Amino acid sequence: MFSVIYDRYAPLVYNKCLSFVQNKEEAQDLTHDIFVKLFVKIKTFGHKSKFSTWLYSFTYNHCVNYVQRDLKKRRDKFRYTENESEQDYLNHTQNTLNDEIISSMDAEKLTKALELIDPNDKTILFMKYQDDMTIEEIQDVLDLGKSAVKMRLSRAKSRLVKAYETI
Repeated sequence: MFSVIYDRYAPLVYNKCLSFVQNKEEAQDLTHDIFVKLFVKIKTFGHKSKFSTWLYSFTYNHCVNYVQRDLKKRRDKFRYTENESEQDYLNHTQNTLNDEIISSMDAEKLTKALELIDPNDKTILFMKYQDDMTIEEIQDVLDLGKSAVKMRLSRAKSRLVKAYETI
């Protein structure tokens, strides 16, 4: 049975890992680690959602945890100024930010900006824009309320734009 799960979902898991690390070998290692971990934890699947949704969340969580281990290096490159709180910045940016700004960004520069932001921000942006998930689907995967998903998405977009502008 586990081999059927692996054959069916390994390409999807690999693509998600690759979107986080942008390195084929590292993505393969992550995929392997996820399936080893999945083999041990498959009994925790509670059938509250579809298996694919649960695996998607499992994969995202694993990748986020992996990326956060190396996050300190990247965070040193990108910080808010002492005079500017994150909330001040978000209030200013939220009124002018829209999806067209993100979609018109230069791909190479956007990739660099994505490396500078928090993995949780990166995750929600990937869910929305790369995976074309609805707010409701993101809500299910992250186990959050609708307004929390919208706020996190808005904040992530604002941080991405700020990181993009620093490059």
